[in-house]
Amino acid sequence: MKIAITGGTGFVGRNIARLLASEGHEVVLIARGCDRTDPTLRQLSGAHFFYAGLDSAEKLAGGFAGCDAVAHCAGINRELGSQTFRRVHVEGTRNVVEAARQAGVRKVVLISFLRARPQCGSAYHESKWAAEEIARTSGLDYTIFKCGVIYGKGDHMLDHLSHAFYTFPVFAFVGFNDKPIRPNAVEDVARCVKVSLLNGALSRQTAAVLGPEELTLREAVCRVARVVGRRPLMFPMPLWFHYLLGWCVERIMTVPLVSVAQVRMLAEGLAEACPPCDMLPTALAPRLPFTDEQIRSGLPPAGPFGLRDIRWCRADWQTQRSNRHRAFFELP
Repeated sequence: MKIAITGGTGFVGRNIARLLASEGHEVVLIARGCDRTDPTLRQLSGAHFFYAGLDSAEKLAGGFAGCDAVAHCAGINRELGSQTFRRVHVEGTRNVVEAARQAGVRKVVLISFLRARPQCGSAYHESKWAAEEIARTSGLDYTIFKCGVIYGKGDHMLDHLSHAFYTFPVFAFVGFNDKPIRPNAVEDVARCVKVSLLNGALSRQTAAVLGPEELTLREAVCRVARVVGRRPLMFPMPLWFHYLLGWCVERIMTVPLVSVAQVRMLAEGLAEACPPCDMLPTALAPRLPFTDEQIRSGLPPAGPFGLRDIRWCRADWQTQRSNRHRAFFELP
């Protein structure tokens, strides 16, 4: 089969692409090129790159041409310039659906957020819910996967925790009420998406994707610290502190240590869907626990945050980034 993946060079998208390609399927990686974490994607057998954002249904339709299905993985966890939650999650999903219609695509799989819901006071949550509603009312065959924490090589969770432990002697937990989480290995998420794309599983359903192990955020952080081999002083701080921290680092860091939207997520907990939705059948349920081995396999090279993580350290950062990202799609 031929599958298009929006956000194809991003964390979840590239893992789906690798799994599909390993089984002989053709994949079209659709992206603006903003994630170059894994440049070996250029050598991925059966992969084609299509340089596009989500702002044009006509252009997306060109990338979807000849495809049997689309995995819509593109998304953001902070707003930056013109890349707002509404523009990316809502208008972008509307364009993906319209492009799928134009290209004759028969199936759309949407990666959403576990607690996406309307009228909750969070632009992130509400925009993700609006994207779900667009898929549900599209008239196309769809599957929506509502995911919480997804971890693995090249993620934000393990990457940022590891660098934070090497940078700071202290670590502040989010709030005084420790919330539960059920981390998902990215391999499990990719497997669920693959089965839905290829076999039509969960047709016209919205399903929660929950890791096999429930633990508190504190337990998860301490587990990562142990594997990394660091022992920072850990203590809780009120939510207002973390919202302020998120607001600041969104403006300072190229990829923020934590975003305002992520603070809201962690404050709510990530162990159950809201509103309730379908559960995955046993055969598809995630099975990889948050073990030391899993954590170790997803860690980045050891080291602290550096100047590369600060947005204003290079006056021409935006121009250089744009040129490098475009070059990623060019032939050698």
